[in-house]
Amino acid sequence: MFQFIQQQQDFENVLTLMSQNSTYGLDTEFIKVDTLWPKLGVFQINVAGKVYLLDGTTLNLSAFWEKIFQAQQNIFHACGEDIDLIYHYAQQKSLKNVFDTQVGMSFLGYGLQVSYQNALKQVLEVDIDKDQTRSDWLARPLSPEQLQYAANDVLYLMQLAEKVQQDLQQKSLLNLVVEDCRHLTQEIGEDTPLERLYQDVGNYRHSRRQLMQLQQLVVWREQMVKALNQPRSFILKNTTLLDLVEKNPKNNFQLSHVKEIRPNILREHGKTILDLLKFLPDSEHWPLRMARPIRHSSKEVGQHIEQVIQRGVNETGIPKEVLMRKKWLNALYQHVVFKNDEQDLPGYLLGWRYDLLTKPLIEVLHQDQQYLSNHMKVMD
Repeated sequence: MFQFIQQQQDFENVLTLMSQNSTYGLDTEFIKVDTLWPKLGVFQINVAGKVYLLDGTTLNLSAFWEKIFQAQQNIFHACGEDIDLIYHYAQQKSLKNVFDTQVGMSFLGYGLQVSYQNALKQVLEVDIDKDQTRSDWLARPLSPEQLQYAANDVLYLMQLAEKVQQDLQQKSLLNLVVEDCRHLTQEIGEDTPLERLYQDVGNYRHSRRQLMQLQQLVVWREQMVKALNQPRSFILKNTTLLDLVEKNPKNNFQLSHVKEIRPNILREHGKTILDLLKFLPDSEHWPLRMARPIRHSSKEVGQHIEQVIQRGVNETGIPKEVLMRKKWLNALYQHVVFKNDEQDLPGYLLGWRYDLLTKPLIEVLHQDQQYLSNHMKVMD
């Protein structure tokens, strides 16, 4: 049914088989509890109908990464964390040849995040066990239950992909899904530029001063987590960052009352945090206020937006939540308010959605720019 590969010489056979076939079903089992980067336990591959479990703790996988990047197609279900892991271990970030069955199924109306277990049940009428999700994948030896669980994750994956791709092809949606998968893998590889990190945490309620404080704190946190290989929440949670700029503590006593600040962080980095809050560059270097979310725009523009999206749904048969995400709509909104370059929009909005949605939505938002401007105080 499957083979667990722990020796390099056995792994050579898998690489040979991969050279003869260029479509792979893939999944990973890893641990990422107390680190920023994932620690690979097992990499599962279905190649030519054979399932191999590759031991991430013993094998040198450099040739494996190369094969994946050269593949005709890599098939995953819910690939986000798997791609993130591949990018970390392969030290390159441009996997373009991915088909994600979860993305494909979202276009077919199964919802945005159908689980692998439910996908198999609904599409193939196959039941699999999912009781090893919280396993320790770095422990050795792995139990027979763990190995079977890991094997199941790719055992039916090719069949699932084949059926989903057929259904998409019938509805003329396959190329759109493949393009969305390409945008997804690109997005996973993109780090927010340091100078824009504050935008991941701040919001339109914050003053320019608070946004500058946030920016200094998040850049410091980013440097810390990368140096220590620790999760961001181990240094400062986002809720802690927000509480810091909202309470603006002036001394250690006030700092100790900030939401969920860890005692060790207080002890070791309290002075640094207070300094980052206090010593700011000149105000002309502070970030501009952030635009309000789109839900604050006028009623009329809200209705026009809905009409454009509904027209897209009627034209394509693609579910509304797949066609236009809230965050893309907000990106369009920021684009219009701040007169940004179109190339800065998410890739999803520049591909097949461009003529269908992006262009008409920008026109709608431009018509209402006066309203937007009145509700935007860019300067404090």
